[in-house]
Amino acid sequence: MPVAPEDWAPYAELDPAIPNPDYPDLDVAKMKRQMREYLASTSGVDRNLGRLLSLLDQLQLAENTIVIFSSDHGYNMGHNGIWHKGNGIWATKKPPGGTHHGTRVISSRYRPNMYDHSLRVPAIVRWPQVVAKGATIHHTATSLDFFPTIVAMAHAELPTSQPVRGRSLLPLLRGQPPVDWNQDLYAHYHMINYAEADMQCYRTPRFKLIRDVHNRDRDEFYDLLADPGETSNLIASRRPEVLAAIGQLQAKLDHQAELLRPITQKELR
Repeated sequence: MPVAPEDWAPYAELDPAIPNPDYPDLDVAKMKRQMREYLASTSGVDRNLGRLLSLLDQLQLAENTIVIFSSDHGYNMGHNGIWHKGNGIWATKKPPGGTHHGTRVISSRYRPNMYDHSLRVPAIVRWPQVVAKGATIHHTATSLDFFPTIVAMAHAELPTSQPVRGRSLLPLLRGQPPVDWNQDLYAHYHMINYAEADMQCYRTPRFKLIRDVHNRDRDEFYDLLADPGETSNLIASRRPEVLAAIGQLQAKLDHQAELLRPITQKELR
């Protein structure tokens, strides 16, 4: 905000639907206002991206240009009672108490999180003659993959002097996904500005384990197939299948810690 008048006009009088209207103590009026702002902002992005694509057409460059549209984070619009991204802000009328430790007085407003709504980002690729129009890719990828992908698109070589944290997405874009494509995801979120959080998560297509070093009572575990909205935290469950899955993902987190430790020590020096 602010947005152009033509982007605001369709939503000025709209009574929008919001994702979790029945969340306890949710400030519904505020979330509806923010939803109108969100929709208007999204329309502004869409309209201006259209201008860019139209210019490529006018310059007769469209068939020889790869367009990649993405973002640096997802967004919550009242999902799980918060709005914003990984440094989520409670969308309730009063912040729930005792959710995490804070470094500032205002920290009680914040809900550091690693919900899929914060982690997942748009990723749209237009590559004429290569990416099929309207194709949807369901394989797991991250923004780290863009660098090796673009290098491969340019028929160039990756640097050998330093490790590359990513993999080329060309097989996926060409509709030829490898049968052994790793669908797991590791993520790390360190927050110090508004609230204190040092969060790690390991996610498979079915399960997600989240650990917060500073707030162990905020550890989380979700069955994403049964609960894609991540509304039921199973971290305290004693069900054998849950305990087994937590153990497996914890081993993955421990392995990631071993991989990252030499890099962290080098950076600290």
